[in-house]
Amino acid sequence: MSKQIWKGSALLAPVPPVLVSCGTGDSANLITIAWAGTVCTHPPRLSISVRKSRHSYPLICESGEFVVNLPTQKLLGAIDWCGVKSGKDVNKFEAMGLTACPANTISCPVVQESPINLECKVFQQIELGSHDLFLADITAIQVDESLLDENGKLCLDKAGLLAYAHGAYYSLGNQLGTFGYSVRKKKKKRKSHRPQQSKT
Repeated sequence: MSKQIWKGSALLAPVPPVLVSCGTGDSANLITIAWAGTVCTHPPRLSISVRKSRHSYPLICESGEFVVNLPTQKLLGAIDWCGVKSGKDVNKFEAMGLTACPANTISCPVVQESPINLECKVFQQIELGSHDLFLADITAIQVDESLLDENGKLCLDKAGLLAYAHGAYYSLGNQLGTFGYSVRKKKKKRKSHRPQQSKT
């Protein structure tokens, strides 16, 4: 394998192109964020990075709240459009035909059409350069019941989630394994206890 050496750049991939809702009432807005990630399990926390020039930036700064709405294939058009258009010029909820519904623990709305909505409260804002990092507690999650099996287990494979890599959107492919599969002990085949038939 032959490799070239490039200067450092933001080339981590794939990433989730999440639809972030923020603001309240008539000022509610949507912004597509590719730089989002889980940062802690207990307490549950995540991060998003937002350019200071974006319309959503002061909305998140002022309220300290936002919702991460998980991206699906059905929402692809809206996800791309909300990433290139500014909320200064248009109401993105109306333009994309999306429904703003009340959150449970915060004041900004969730996107009804997204099957998973993570309600977030900012606990720290870090100025990094082109972007500010918002670290937030996940205070509640809204889950579409269609993603739950008969035992109440979440089946995210049914959601049709998206990934984003180097300027392109991708649907998730075939499952290749589950967490811990590489060290999991293989089940031994049970020996048959059927009596052998005598040869005649």
